[in-house]
Amino acid sequence: MSNILLAGKDLPDIFDFAETLAASERKVFTVCKTEAEAQNFESQNIFSSTWNKGSSISAHSLLINAENKLEKLDEAIFYFDSLYFGSHFNSDKIEDFAPAVDSMLNSFLYCTSELLRRTDQKQENLTVMFLLKESLSKYESYSQKSSATAPVSTIVTIAESAFERLAENFSVYVSDRKYLSVILAKNQIGNEFYSSEKETANWAISAFDSVRTMKNHQTVKQAGTWNKVGSKIQTGFSLFK
Repeated sequence: MSNILLAGKDLPDIFDFAETLAASERKVFTVCKTEAEAQNFESQNIFSSTWNKGSSISAHSLLINAENKLEKLDEAIFYFDSLYFGSHFNSDKIEDFAPAVDSMLNSFLYCTSELLRRTDQKQENLTVMFLLKESLSKYESYSQKSSATAPVSTIVTIAESAFERLAENFSVYVSDRKYLSVILAKNQIGNEFYSSEKETANWAISAFDSVRTMKNHQTVKQAGTWNKVGSKIQTGFSLFK
């Protein structure tokens, strides 16, 4: 049984994804909106705590809580769902900028940095997945004259790009850490898994299994390759530019 941290969306919004992970004989630790909700899912091996996403101290506490509950972490998924964030920050009002930055930028910066620090301390095997569900920007919608998918706000588009750069930079850490592996994954508009959290989670499970059975430790090129959700994990050839 593996223990996995799932961060980016909160319970109950992330339940389908978390439930699929738990069904694969994993204990899941994720984030809930209120402490009262934390007890609602424990019978299904889904544990959680609240998280102040704009606080580095809270990111530290989140990981401590996860380790205390699961004993150790074998895997982690940082999930940037642009449509999910777009439904929360869709207006580009000035008063929304600070909470949007905390939710979509600071949260991932603090948590990935804290996770790397704790992984270096323990030097126990850990595989980290950065999962990006892409959206349509206002510019793309205008230039492509696309009406199939509504564009997200400017702040979400900026945060999506920042998450992509964060993931790529994090992948470089595998170069001198034999205990760390990284998977970068994109779920693009039009992908058959785009609307299915359960199918996306099942693919993530197979991706973790693929990395676990690799004969040699990842190179930076392998770790920094973006994989299409639903495809076989790549070993160095980039599908995306």
